[in-house]
Amino acid sequence: MPSSDHPLPYSDLHDRPRILIANDDGIFSPGIKALAVALAEVGDVRVVAPDVEQSAVGHGITIRRPLRFRHTAAAGFGDIPAYRVDGTPADCVVLGVHLLGTPDIVVSGINIGPNMGHDLTHSGTVAAAIEGLAFGVPSIATSQVSSENGEYSFEAGARYTAQLVRHVLQTGLPPRTLLNVNFPAGEPRGARVTRLSDHRYEDHLLHRQDPEGKAYYWVAGTIRAEDVGDDTDNGAVLSGHVSVTPVRLDLTARDLLGPLAQDLPGVERGTPA
Repeated sequence: MPSSDHPLPYSDLHDRPRILIANDDGIFSPGIKALAVALAEVGDVRVVAPDVEQSAVGHGITIRRPLRFRHTAAAGFGDIPAYRVDGTPADCVVLGVHLLGTPDIVVSGINIGPNMGHDLTHSGTVAAAIEGLAFGVPSIATSQVSSENGEYSFEAGARYTAQLVRHVLQTGLPPRTLLNVNFPAGEPRGARVTRLSDHRYEDHLLHRQDPEGKAYYWVAGTIRAEDVGDDTDNGAVLSGHVSVTPVRLDLTARDLLGPLAQDLPGVERGTPA
């Protein structure tokens, strides 16, 4: 069994795919455990996850303090090497790649709760997959919707992820493109390839006072999702389907390159658009 002082790199003794698993809910999350068990049937798995929950931290990287990387037998992964990091989801992928070796695929999740639409801008689950792309590794982010009574079941999502990982390992993904996957509550009726919806959290600021009478503020959010078409991530999940959304990391507004090159002051005419 690996020790906290000696990370266990991927084995060179067989041809099984190398799989790095991360998340933002922390190493003790049942979602990441279900994912690791399912993917251990597909390849050589290493788990690197935050030591505490890091939901909604986005793509933060820790640069102003040292990071700890320790094996965690108490997380219950059995023979699957699992390490906890006192940092962000993106930190986990950075340390996992540098200390354990470059994987063939990065899989993040399974997140407790959905990551659809505008959620992607602050999701730590998606950020871990984005960091995988930064290393040139095909990456998948996975998230689970709860049942009506607020309970989560990860087995069906983990099984589907294993199928999806096998497919991506065989076919690859286009450059700078990840798959963002959301699972419905219960057994899926099937899967759909979807676009991002307008699913978002509408923030509310609560003003409170502590016992000393000093003000503090609590940011709360209400889910808003008006775009529920069959071709959207939100619509697919609401209808009981797995949503698989290809997300390309190219934020350039290409339709504005030409007009801005003509209109902005000081821009050289003939700038390539």
